[in-house]
Amino acid sequence: MHFYRPLHSIKAMTFDLDDTLYDNHPVIRKTTAESHAFLQAYHPALQDFSLEDYQTLRNRLLAQEPDIYHDVSEWRRRAVEQAMRDIGLTAQEAAEGADKVMEVFAHWRSKIEVPEETHITLAALAERMPLVAITNGNAQPHLFGLDKYFRFVLRAGPDGRAKPYEDMYHLAAVRLGVPLGNILHVGDDLTTDVAGSLRCGMQSCWINLREGNLMHIQDSRLLPHIEISQLASLTTLI
Repeated sequence: MHFYRPLHSIKAMTFDLDDTLYDNHPVIRKTTAESHAFLQAYHPALQDFSLEDYQTLRNRLLAQEPDIYHDVSEWRRRAVEQAMRDIGLTAQEAAEGADKVMEVFAHWRSKIEVPEETHITLAALAERMPLVAITNGNAQPHLFGLDKYFRFVLRAGPDGRAKPYEDMYHLAAVRLGVPLGNILHVGDDLTTDVAGSLRCGMQSCWINLREGNLMHIQDSRLLPHIEISQLASLTTLI
């Protein structure tokens, strides 16, 4: 554990989900493969629809509607819906088809293996203070056993703009009734988690899981209050 800024009293903690509390990369690879295979099998005209084709549709949507970036699930659903309309399905057929693809996506998206260290650490912390999850992603903690540790979960789109925008950080403080300066946000991303939480007035903890060096990482814009390499280190703060 490394300290870069003085820590004030911590009365609540907020957590990023993906790649902070578990390794998100394997589930994303599996989810992408399974949901895209379902899409290709949905209609004969989609059997050659590639991941590159899908990305082209995503990029087009983003150019037309920049704010769609803040809701990754809706962004994905809309891209799939457009793919189905492009092959001649009606608006209703495309919407129904996109919903079915998203059901498959949601099924695989939450097949997450959570380390025992995460369960033990969150359980210990939750006994001492309120915990909240703040995510830009679309994983659903109640499907992989993490929801029981959190007072509530905030996700980009339904609950505000994606981090590093301050919307969800401020909403967490308001709903908890805790001043921003007494909340410690924990995350792996130096922009969305560290810079985002610091700029809105929270205290920040960077979990460095890949042996990065703050002095040599281009994304290091603001120093966090503390740096840890294991989630369990947080229990020393309570």
